[in-house]
Amino acid sequence: MLRYLAQRLLTAVPTLIIIATLAFALLHATPGGPFDSAKRIPPQIERSIEAQYHLDEPLWRQYLRYMGSLARGDLGPSYQYRDTTVNELIRQGFPVDATIGTCALLAALLLGSLFGIVAALRRDTTWDYVPMLFASLGIALPVFVVGPLLILVFAVTLHWLPSGDWRSGSVRYLILPVAALALPYMAYVARMVRGAALEVLTSPFIRTARAKGLPLRTVILRHALRPILTPVVSFIGPAFAGVLTGSIIIESVFGLPGIGRYFLTGAINRDYTLVVGITVLYGALIIVCNLLADLCYAWLDPRVRLHS
Repeated sequence: MLRYLAQRLLTAVPTLIIIATLAFALLHATPGGPFDSAKRIPPQIERSIEAQYHLDEPLWRQYLRYMGSLARGDLGPSYQYRDTTVNELIRQGFPVDATIGTCALLAALLLGSLFGIVAALRRDTTWDYVPMLFASLGIALPVFVVGPLLILVFAVTLHWLPSGDWRSGSVRYLILPVAALALPYMAYVARMVRGAALEVLTSPFIRTARAKGLPLRTVILRHALRPILTPVVSFIGPAFAGVLTGSIIIESVFGLPGIGRYFLTGAINRDYTLVVGITVLYGALIIVCNLLADLCYAWLDPRVRLHS
């Protein structure tokens, strides 16, 4: 296990290098620059600014300079947010995204697993049809549709919750964005858990446990829960990537001060260091989540052996 973990961590380094290289190359290949504007500045001032940020150097030298800074954990200065580094912008916005994304993923896993197990235990009844109907709707409706609908119902019509903004520590400002982000993934988890539960509950070892007279609750918690949750663990990695990208839309809908707004502004204004820095951060988080999902998969299913 330790050997497998070390190898996965070693492969993460070239993966991040490839991600940073592709983002760097694609951004520099787009027309325009970070200091282009409708109001043309004098050429000597433009050259001075480019020299200050080393943009007057050949592209290969800029790339080596940036990768050297990246190896030290320095994501460089932002070209659009003057006197501010990319590290500072990420420290400001990432806690918002981390809070919303973590709460949304946990809610999707817990509630989706619960609905899926109940639907499997009550197969072909109302307890099965209704959750799966809502699951299909959750999969069909995108986040940018669910978010405004929740605002319309719970903020504008019922006045129960705020329509947006952010106040750290206030649960009321978390409920709507977390719900909008969690609903699609809750639907996926519910359908996966239902399918896995239907297969596991008809397995010989479950029938043996029921034949011994064990109560249903004990059978589910002790014997069936691990194999039921195995496909859900495999889904965590891609789900986390979807939560990260979906949080950008959620920030726009609910007016949240996360790093998604910096990412969009940086992409529009060719803020190279900002976009590459956030891309590398997302890539690192996805790699770590996939690694944790693999380790959890091996813990849930003892038959799985992780080989190098």
